[in-house]
Amino acid sequence: MKSFKTHLKTKIKNEKFKEKFQEEKELINLSLELHDLREKKGLSQSELAKLAHVTQQQLSKIENGINCNLATFLKVCHALDLEVKVKSRKHIA
Repeated sequence: MKSFKTHLKTKIKNEKFKEKFQEEKELINLSLELHDLREKKGLSQSELAKLAHVTQQQLSKIENGINCNLATFLKVCHALDLEVKVKSRKHIA
């Protein structure tokens, strides 16, 4: 029986798989960061959802790494007083 790490090491060699894996990893990291920031501000999901004008179910999906539309994500970020910026992953000369 293969361990997960061994299986992942094999699968990650496939460029398409690697790209999707990295996308999911970024999504999960953003979700966890939003969850942590909400808790640091002492807000429940229901409270933040009201501030962001989204449903508690939508917020739960975001915090669980389920893909959402950008408008919903921005509403939640703004309710947490976060600024969203886009930056290049590669250095541009």
